[in-house]
Amino acid sequence: MDRNAKVRACAVAVAGMLALAGCSGGGGGENAATSSAKTSAPVSGSATELQQQYEQVVDAVLPSVVKIQTDQAEGSGVVYDGQGHIVTNAHVVAGARKIQVTSSGGGATLDADLVGAFAADDLAVIKVNGGNLKPASWGDSGKAEVGQIVLAMGNPLGLAGSVTNGIVSALHRTVSTKGEGDFQGSTIADAIQTSAAINPGNSGGALVTLNGQVIGIPTAAASDPSVGGQAAGIGFATPSNTVKLIVPQLIESGKVANSGRAALGVTVRTIVDPQSGRRTAVAVVDVQNGSGAAKAGIRPGDLILSVNGTATPDQTALSSVLANLKPGDTAKVEVQQQDGSKKTVDVTLGELPGGG
Repeated sequence: MDRNAKVRACAVAVAGMLALAGCSGGGGGENAATSSAKTSAPVSGSATELQQQYEQVVDAVLPSVVKIQTDQAEGSGVVYDGQGHIVTNAHVVAGARKIQVTSSGGGATLDADLVGAFAADDLAVIKVNGGNLKPASWGDSGKAEVGQIVLAMGNPLGLAGSVTNGIVSALHRTVSTKGEGDFQGSTIADAIQTSAAINPGNSGGALVTLNGQVIGIPTAAASDPSVGGQAAGIGFATPSNTVKLIVPQLIESGKVANSGRAALGVTVRTIVDPQSGRRTAVAVVDVQNGSGAAKAGIRPGDLILSVNGTATPDQTALSSVLANLKPGDTAKVEVQQQDGSKKTVDVTLGELPGGG
């Protein structure tokens, strides 16, 4: 650890001690024993049982959560099986030339290789050789309930093996993340919203129920433009059912043949008004032969204005609409042709290819 890193670590520790001191109260001329006797309350049986449940879940699941460090970033991962496969977010390992894994409990640092990634769902699989990593137990995210208690486990801000708690705040969110560096961005359907704190470094970790099952991969935290940072208590996780669809395919071939996600069959770019800077539509750059878009008469140079009545002023909006549709669905696509005329066509949606 370099000198600056040591200073930063001390600053965190001192800040923590100051916070604890502030909460402990004081004054009044009483000694600590007297004060404690007057202010403490008995712990009920139900509270003790809940605490024990927390402890049991942490003991059971935390060994399956790892710290991931690359030459560009750090994050978290969850052990998928006994062959050394680890699930994480695609943005954690995008563009990485070196990947290393450390168990949350410490121990030797293991080198890892990228098996495959599917950026559309922000999922990736890496693999280590050796070590004694414990596979997690994967639950059914389709059975998650709003109000359900969950724990987020991971490596926030480099603090390996950290655990936060909260509830499932909402289900079936559609969440888009921005591209950065080698990561093109993603749009996640059926995301789980949680109040459990999600901080940088939690990405790729585990969202866990009190029965010790992983129902999500913490992926993103909401931002609040008014404060210029993260919005407290609003985080999102990729559901475990998506993990169970995508990850076995990545393990088998490094690619995704069955994404379960709808696609128009076009390559697009966002059109920005040069005067106002406002995003107005997506322009079709290329149309795949035989795709639903091609059969519906959509051509390069056309503008896609809306899908099923929802405006598509940019690529993110288009991805969000399509994320809630399925291959084989018919969508009404409003198109503006190069001569300025507008029409609405029915497009039978195809499947998003594994290349993203």
